[in-house]
Amino acid sequence: MGEIDPERLIAAARTAYDRAYAPYSHYQVGAAVLTDAGEIFTGCNVENAVYPLCLCAERVAVTKAISEGAHNLRAVAVVTRNGGTPCGSCRQVLREFGAPELPIFVADVSDHYRTYTLAQLLPDSFTHTDLKQA
Repeated sequence: MGEIDPERLIAAARTAYDRAYAPYSHYQVGAAVLTDAGEIFTGCNVENAVYPLCLCAERVAVTKAISEGAHNLRAVAVVTRNGGTPCGSCRQVLREFGAPELPIFVADVSDHYRTYTLAQLLPDSFTHTDLKQA
């Protein structure tokens, strides 16, 4: 599998950012996930007047990837106004389909980014292996 191109993944997340539906928080988020097959799936946050029904961009992107047959993530990019990292729920969903060393590129709207691993954002993660019987 070829090298990961952070700029390409961030550009895809930036396009999703522009599509975000955030009339309540006014905090747009765009995400892009790269699968092990080299496909990129994007997502944006979708808010709702009933706040618990809101969807995070990262979970939208992962759900799109899974619904199209992907099961392993190679990289993730997230774009927010200020370079905010994924929330705890999104980190756990990313862990379901990504290894601890999964690179996560977190960018602001000027495309300045930092790189984290999933293990840095979600240390000592809980996975399906913790559910197996002894």
